[in-house]
Amino acid sequence: MGSPWKPFLLLSIISGLSDFARAVAARPISYAAVLRMKPDSSSVLNSRSRPRQHHSGGLGTPDWPAFSSHPLSALSLLGSQEDYRSEDLRTFSGKTRGGVSVREGQGVVLMCAPPPHSPEIIYSWVFNEFPSFVAEDSRRFISQETGNLYISKVQPSDVGSYICLVKNTATNARVLSPPTPLTLKTDGVMGEYEPKIEVHFPTSVLAAKGVTVRLECFALGNPVPTITWRKINGNIPKKARLRKSQAVLEIPNIQLEDSGTYECKAENPRGGTAFKGHLQVYTLPQWVRMINDTQMDSGEKLQWECKATGRPRPTYRWLRNGLPLTSQGRVEILNGEVTIHKVQQADSGMYQCVAENKYGAIYSNAELKILASAPVFVHNPVRVIATLGKDVSLECKPRASPKPRITWKRGDRRIQLSRRIMLLRNNTLRIVNSSRADEGNYVCRAENQLGSAEMTAVLWVKDAMRVELSPSRVEVTVGESVVLSCKATHDTSLDVAFQWFFNQRPINFQQDGVHFEYIQTQSSTVDLMIRSILLKHAGKYGCRAQTSADTVLAEAELLVRGPPGPPGVVIVEEISDTTATLSWSRGLDNHSPISTYNLQARSPFSLGWQTVKTDPDPVTGDMESAMAVELNPWVEYEFRVVASNAIGTGDPSAPSRGVRTKEAVPSVAPANVSGGNGRRHELVISWEPVSEEFQNGEGFGYIVAFRANGTRGWKEKMVTSADSTTYKYRDETFPPLTPFEVKVGVYNNKGDGPFSRVVIIHSAEGEPREAPTDVKAQSISSSEIRVTWKPPNPGPGRPRGYEVSYWKDMEQEESGQKQRTVRNETSMVLTGLEGNSLYLITVKGFNSIGQGPATAAVTAKTRKAPPAHPPSNLMWIQEGNNVSLSWDPVKAKDNESDVIGYMVLLKQEGRGHNQVTRTINPSTMLSLPEGGTYIIEVRALSEGGEGAVSSQVRLVTSSGVRAKSNQCSVHRLPQSLTWTALLLVLLVPSASW
Repeated sequence: MGSPWKPFLLLSIISGLSDFARAVAARPISYAAVLRMKPDSSSVLNSRSRPRQHHSGGLGTPDWPAFSSHPLSALSLLGSQEDYRSEDLRTFSGKTRGGVSVREGQGVVLMCAPPPHSPEIIYSWVFNEFPSFVAEDSRRFISQETGNLYISKVQPSDVGSYICLVKNTATNARVLSPPTPLTLKTDGVMGEYEPKIEVHFPTSVLAAKGVTVRLECFALGNPVPTITWRKINGNIPKKARLRKSQAVLEIPNIQLEDSGTYECKAENPRGGTAFKGHLQVYTLPQWVRMINDTQMDSGEKLQWECKATGRPRPTYRWLRNGLPLTSQGRVEILNGEVTIHKVQQADSGMYQCVAENKYGAIYSNAELKILASAPVFVHNPVRVIATLGKDVSLECKPRASPKPRITWKRGDRRIQLSRRIMLLRNNTLRIVNSSRADEGNYVCRAENQLGSAEMTAVLWVKDAMRVELSPSRVEVTVGESVVLSCKATHDTSLDVAFQWFFNQRPINFQQDGVHFEYIQTQSSTVDLMIRSILLKHAGKYGCRAQTSADTVLAEAELLVRGPPGPPGVVIVEEISDTTATLSWSRGLDNHSPISTYNLQARSPFSLGWQTVKTDPDPVTGDMESAMAVELNPWVEYEFRVVASNAIGTGDPSAPSRGVRTKEAVPSVAPANVSGGNGRRHELVISWEPVSEEFQNGEGFGYIVAFRANGTRGWKEKMVTSADSTTYKYRDETFPPLTPFEVKVGVYNNKGDGPFSRVVIIHSAEGEPREAPTDVKAQSISSSEIRVTWKPPNPGPGRPRGYEVSYWKDMEQEESGQKQRTVRNETSMVLTGLEGNSLYLITVKGFNSIGQGPATAAVTAKTRKAPPAHPPSNLMWIQEGNNVSLSWDPVKAKDNESDVIGYMVLLKQEGRGHNQVTRTINPSTMLSLPEGGTYIIEVRALSEGGEGAVSSQVRLVTSSGVRAKSNQCSVHRLPQSLTWTALLLVLLVPSASW
């Protein structure tokens, strides 16, 4: 049987071959409609678009998705990109593509055949209609190299129409291929066959350092093959990522060490196949050493070297003024080195060193200048002042090119050289052990082929300067001040300048003005004031005096006495349960002997560092070890040491490493042992827990011991939790409030510790045993019932309060409500009840232990509700400050309480005092105080409580003015808000109502 690949692969190639060779600028409108795209979505890149560069060119960006199998140089690559700018993305040919028909289980390749385009494109495939895109998985793969769609094993769900979509990532322009139909043959199903790699990277891949490399590998086969990758003779870089079901190996930021041979392998149960390709990483040249501008005298030798790295290794060539420079005559060139012997004026110019490999070139530029001038002296004459008995140098440094010939004269005679008068190689005339006889004019003559010049040096010899700094050694204590005086003895014809130094560094009086002050006392004397001296000011102080002839430095030493410095490293030599042996090294005594050491400790339980007791006590200054005593067992400590002397106490040492003291039997008993409460037949014992600081070891717990008062044997119970604070003991045999002797002890893994002192604790009295008596319930209103009772007989289980339960007749007790008294009150008013309803009520006592029995239920019926209709038709007659008020009587309904009277409320606006008047009649007389605005309200009274309130009556009286005796007014409230108020003014004789 022949290979199964030939039939279906041939179908795919034939259907797309003709389209692959053509690209015309016509796209059917129907394809745009399928994608529902804008009409201009197929627009191409404009001339300003920036094309992305190919990886193999070495200048590409990391996100370019594919590699060319033909490496391009940088120049040819740029040229090819320029060709594409006018046609970055054309449209597909509008010719209909032929269908592809395969058996189920076969593999198939659908050709994209993209039109000419720039490199900045990505491929995708539309299945049947937009926006249904083909999803890539282990069975389907879209190559970003060719744009083709590869289906490893065709399934019935793959049948449909396929359109290749090409997108320009720079402009988002998109073009579509004509659809390619895929159908299934009906002559059977394809059997299993071994994989065949249909997509793979080139056998040789060239990539620039730093880019992202994508290697594609996909195979057709049945069952669907699995793709694996490996690097021959090495490991795949850790930064590499597998994409698209392992069909793409992506290596970001590729480096030289990533070069090598990579293999992809496709396998299924029928077999396997592999492909290998070599990845080569290159780099452009980079400079290691460059040439620099140079000035030389004619006749000298020039040597330049340039050096670069790159892969492949770069070669070198030289240019002068843009023209090639080769080895000939005085010029020698060897790789990156050039040598020119006896340079001349004609050698001046611009030089370039070029380092290049096949991927690029770099340039290093430098200018060479050949100098030519007659000798010239910048300073002439020169005044030189020397010190008697010291050496003196007379320099001769003319500007000249080429180098001139130098001669020295004194007067008209050439100087005769000797052991005392020497001419150095730099043409400097040196006179050893100068004397007064050496004073005079010295002439230096410089001459070359371009001319000559002379310079005169006038030499004066002066007496040596002497500098005295006093005191030369001084001791002070921290905080004191001192003055150092510097006096210079010198030739009076010379000016002298002073400078102060501290430990060989100049003193900055602006920055250190707090402690240092410069004081000029005389022209040849200066003082240094040092105030508020610190330990850091100890050291050597220098005074430098300088004239044009001489420089002299005098020094003095300042010793500063102060508290000791910190001792050295503290080491814990030995540790026990309550002691720690420490050692340390001496610190600086700062010129005052150390008298004592203080040992300090810190633990998680201490407030910072605390001084500890020591053995011996005290720890004298000549000791470097001591024992810290009276520590707590099983506690982690850090230690430090502080030294003291006659000046004061110094800084502490660095802390020691943390150490834990050893375990010991507990030594601290629990405090505040007490108890009581609890349920019936319970003995509750409580205490304050012992702090972890005093538990002295692991396995810490409590021993609770108790016995009934008057008995001999103790009962002991272990409480294993170190945080426990309570123990409860229950015994049905002992009665309530039985007195017990109680003590609480401690223990740990090392043994038992002490007990607390014995205290008397009573057992719980229990919950109340008897119910309250003589319970009575009486209705107060339609919503309130007063309940009263008497407490039960005295005895154990005394109530601490009472709970009243109440519920309506015909309801379950569980659905009722409960209220508790605040203390031992024996009455309660139940509120919020329904009117004209029968309630059942019980009372029970309670305390902290629980509740007692409830009383038998008593009943009480709330009264009918008060009248809902308010008093109406209010009328009043006001005569001065007297008001006669009347209203229509209120009649109660059948379900309301009968009216037994009325309540009239008189209140003044802006004041809190109210006046209440009760009457059985529907009228009353009110007396108003002088001045103000008053409000009157009326309510009906009934056994069920107060009825609804009437409308308000507002009255106004004038302050200090009474109404005339012969005037009165009659008023009536409107029956509705739409009525107009009626005011009648009656003129009647003044009379009493």
